[in-house]
Amino acid sequence: MIIELSNTSSRDIASSLIRARRMVGSASGMVLTLLIVTNDDRFDEVIDAAKASGTAHPSRVIVITYVDSPEPRLDATIEVGEGLPGDMVVLRLSGELREHADAVCLPLLLPDSPTIAWWPNEAPDNLALDPVGTLANRRITDAAGCRDPQAALVRRASNHADGDTDLTWTRLTRWRALLAAALDQSQAEVTGAVVTSAPDNAPATLLAAWLSERLGVDVSRVDGPLIGVNAVVLHTTAGDITVRRVADGTAVYQVPGEPERTVALRRRSLPDLLTEELQSMEADDVFEAATLRVARDSEAR
Repeated sequence: MIIELSNTSSRDIASSLIRARRMVGSASGMVLTLLIVTNDDRFDEVIDAAKASGTAHPSRVIVITYVDSPEPRLDATIEVGEGLPGDMVVLRLSGELREHADAVCLPLLLPDSPTIAWWPNEAPDNLALDPVGTLANRRITDAAGCRDPQAALVRRASNHADGDTDLTWTRLTRWRALLAAALDQSQAEVTGAVVTSAPDNAPATLLAAWLSERLGVDVSRVDGPLIGVNAVVLHTTAGDITVRRVADGTAVYQVPGEPERTVALRRRSLPDLLTEELQSMEADDVFEAATLRVARDSEAR
């Protein structure tokens, strides 16, 4: 069921949601509210990712878009049923209402459940003080979706607050798992590291910061021919530990004294990344330490 509301209010939207839910079934299975602040450039991609992640985390999805018009106006589209594992509300705000998205969204949040905010494109400098961010228990950004991913990553690091995370970190989950497993197999001291990636790759910057922070060694960055992170080499007193992507979805994994192995290392889709981030409401201390290292390194340059 799709309901279009023109020049409406939060109260009318909430009432329409209740009526629609009575017609198509209960919303008692929803576990969280996902607030998404996006623009038209990635609108369809973001909506598809939210719907896909809803199969693992049934939720109320509230999509906030800003319309370039001086008239203070709120239009909304409500989608309930139609195979959705929850419900979806798209809000189009213009005029003065653009500055009061928190007041518009507050009556629409699910009671007694967590709220997560996601900026898949450009995001405010300080998420915790942003009007939409103040409504959320967790706040997700994506430096890779910004015009300047490196600058966006530094802004995130410089203004980090508990509950903040970025999908650049989520993209590194399997890289970090492989490197941690390799270090568990080797007792040798790590003396240095090299991260090879596409030029100016934001996840590689965060990966290098994490390695430097955790291992206490200098980490070099090298440009490689492939997109994303290409390889990580950890120099140890027993030889090199290597994780190197050789094809899309495949990597070579080698530890000193052990035979070379091929492991799965596919590039993860946006729905996969979002689904992982919706699994935990806890602050990520390891991510915070890595981002603080990014901020310190940026200030030192």
